[in-house]
Amino acid sequence: MTHRPMEGIRILEAAQFTFTPAAGGILADWGAEVIKVEHPVAGDAQRGLNLGTASTGDGGTFSPIMEHPNRGKRSIGLALNEPAGIEILYELARKSDVFLTNFMPDARKKLGIELEDLRRVNPDIIYVRGTAHGNKGPEAWKGGFDGSVFWNRMGPAWGTTPPDAPRTMGMPAGAFGDSMGAMTIAGGIAGALFARERTGEPSVIDVSLMSVGAWAMAYAVNIALNVGDVDPPPPLSESGVAAMNPVAGNFQTADGRWINLTMLQPGRYWADFCRHIEREDLIDDERFNTAEKLMTNANEGAEIVAAEFAKRPYAEWMQRLQTLEGQWAPVQTVMEVASDPQLRANGFIAELTDADGKRRELVCNPVQFDETPPEIRRAPLFAEHTDEILLELGRDMEQVLQLKIDGVVT
Repeated sequence: MTHRPMEGIRILEAAQFTFTPAAGGILADWGAEVIKVEHPVAGDAQRGLNLGTASTGDGGTFSPIMEHPNRGKRSIGLALNEPAGIEILYELARKSDVFLTNFMPDARKKLGIELEDLRRVNPDIIYVRGTAHGNKGPEAWKGGFDGSVFWNRMGPAWGTTPPDAPRTMGMPAGAFGDSMGAMTIAGGIAGALFARERTGEPSVIDVSLMSVGAWAMAYAVNIALNVGDVDPPPPLSESGVAAMNPVAGNFQTADGRWINLTMLQPGRYWADFCRHIEREDLIDDERFNTAEKLMTNANEGAEIVAAEFAKRPYAEWMQRLQTLEGQWAPVQTVMEVASDPQLRANGFIAELTDADGKRRELVCNPVQFDETPPEIRRAPLFAEHTDEILLELGRDMEQVLQLKIDGVVT
């Protein structure tokens, strides 16, 4: 049986795109009831993005970029700029544990969904803001996406771009920083719920793309803070092998694929590695027969390792290295990741049924409870649950119809 630790918790979400909504999706995976408030005409702005198959899927209702952040939620189309619409949101807030938003400060103020507005109707509600640049300082009012703030401003673009590259490196996947940020928000909400249970006091939670980006780059930023000098990535013309370790780097195979070695204790793994590449002669080689010599002669050793990898194709290395004691990994395409047997053995990919009744698969959130993969449900269609939610609030069908006529709900 799947453990759902957030069962009984209600999350009210007024947010768009991925960074903040994906936190709601994670909490839904954990058992929370999540009500997604969408614009009554356009819905979540991400529904309108044209990103090819990422946004349009294969012709059905299933949209990968909407499913990832919105799994398991219910959707209501609600005009928050209408008095009747904001009153409905306040009614939902009275019965909610958490209010989750990434609306800009001016929009929050204009619509009446600031902290004081929500606390006025529910003093115990946990208020969560996902922002680009934080809630304080001269740029708190500015918007941003993970491609701008997380990736470029916070350093990952610099850290992945060799100085002789023709351009800076882009994010390896859409919503790359957003997904990490959403996991951070979900963890913060879990902590706030725990604290409220113990103390009775609700929290205000702030997570920004800036803070998540700085945290992701903390190893390098901390060195800069305390040492003042951080080396940029090596030029493309260099091997990319660690300066003092011949078995830490990426090595190209005979057919142009890549294998990564990350053996941070080369002295411990060298002999076993040499047996796996059929170069037992290197074990007792005077240049490499101690950890100190391996470090001193790392460049020479790396050249030998690179030459050996270049002799055999990727598939052969995948078989040959299976019993290697040291740490290694194939450099995989996303299609290979999707079918990775180890990923699937752990239940990190889960099935669901989409709105058309078709079986689909999604990547799970990375947390498992009691060694059990989560059971995930599809994202809602736009405003799919409007009638259902209004009826739960005590409206009758005649009132629901009038709200639609008035443009308050969809």
